[in-house]
Amino acid sequence: MKLIVGLGNPGKEYSTNRHNIGFLCINHLARQQHISLDKKQGKARVGAGLISGTQVVLAKPQTYMNASGIAVINLLNKYKLTSDDLIVIHDDLDLPLGKIRIKPGNSAGGHNGIKSIISSLRTQDFTRIRIGISRPQFGEAAEETIVDYVLGDFEGNDRKLVDETIKKVGDAVISLLTDGLTTAMNKFN
Repeated sequence: MKLIVGLGNPGKEYSTNRHNIGFLCINHLARQQHISLDKKQGKARVGAGLISGTQVVLAKPQTYMNASGIAVINLLNKYKLTSDDLIVIHDDLDLPLGKIRIKPGNSAGGHNGIKSIISSLRTQDFTRIRIGISRPQFGEAAEETIVDYVLGDFEGNDRKLVDETIKKVGDAVISLLTDGLTTAMNKFN
């Protein structure tokens, strides 16, 4: 069994924000794989099913981004899983819009949701799918400006590229489950 977590913030006002691309990917996977996200467990909205023959739990933490680790540790404990069974999908300012990177454990890279998960799990050894949202185009952005940017919505042509990227992330998840980490990295990075 694998726990696949998309990071984001709960609430309609955040639903199409850049920071919520993890939630958007989980929504796509759920629709594509006919998995209902109809349960509340471990401070997350979850749905269980099969993807390419692998039992999965799809999850969207309802704790807000900076406390994502609470939901993740609760779900790992509930399903008796380890960090080796965890795949986290999240936004990344340091990747160009639409690029994805699959990677095994590493530092949080400044991402507060990942920091929370690392803190809760006491390990950084879990698989991540990072999705590029690019940095704001106005030079050295202050922290306040970055927050406004990640909590802003995708606009115009960006939205079309993001829709294509979300589908690509769905393919990457399937590759991770069927082909393994190294092959998925070679194929999608």
